[in-house]
Amino acid sequence: MRKEQRHKGWNEIKTNDSWAIFKIMGEFVTGFEKMSKIGPCVSIFGSARTKTDNKYYQLAVDVAEKIVQHGYGVITGGGPGIMEAGNKGAHLAGGTSVGLNIDLPFEQHDNPYIDSDKSLDFDYFFVRKVMFVKYSQGFVVMPGGFGTLDELFEAITLIQTNKIGKFPIILVGTEFWSGLVDWIKTTLLDSFQNISSGDIDLIHVVDTPEEVLSILDEFYNEFNLSPNF
Repeated sequence: MRKEQRHKGWNEIKTNDSWAIFKIMGEFVTGFEKMSKIGPCVSIFGSARTKTDNKYYQLAVDVAEKIVQHGYGVITGGGPGIMEAGNKGAHLAGGTSVGLNIDLPFEQHDNPYIDSDKSLDFDYFFVRKVMFVKYSQGFVVMPGGFGTLDELFEAITLIQTNKIGKFPIILVGTEFWSGLVDWIKTTLLDSFQNISSGDIDLIHVVDTPEEVLSILDEFYNEFNLSPNF
């Protein structure tokens, strides 16, 4: 009897997994349809826990304003903290402000600075990450936690393996990122040779909005703006 119950339970799980495919497909279809209409955008990443009085919150606002003034829209994860700051800067500058929201049991709620027709909700992190990578012309990465690092290294890996076209990856905040970058250089590259020397060139570390825009403009003076895959 117990064996039959286990088989029944396993079959129910497999059936649920099969039906989940349609929900996943629905998220991809909705995302592709909406995101394909927004035009060139830059994604801003960072911690949801960053408070409004933190210097990096205001820096993210300033970066987003500069990005919009140079003709790009802004995409964020749609939540509070640095994500809110990015959308706020885009909103204040009168530009495209996109939020890719994720359903989480804690800390995630959409912020009020997202354009009403450009707020998308996702249940699956991997679908959401595809939207970031496919429709961003650059990643601006502010100080953050595990989620920020996940999105950063996902982009680096896809570019490194030629799964997507190269685009600028800009880390903002030398005091925050220098330790990680030093470890990449001394441990991953020099000590273990787990990456190539050219892989280091995929990332830039800066401290000001002007430096962010300089890197974006220099890159797109050479390459066309287009979806990444």
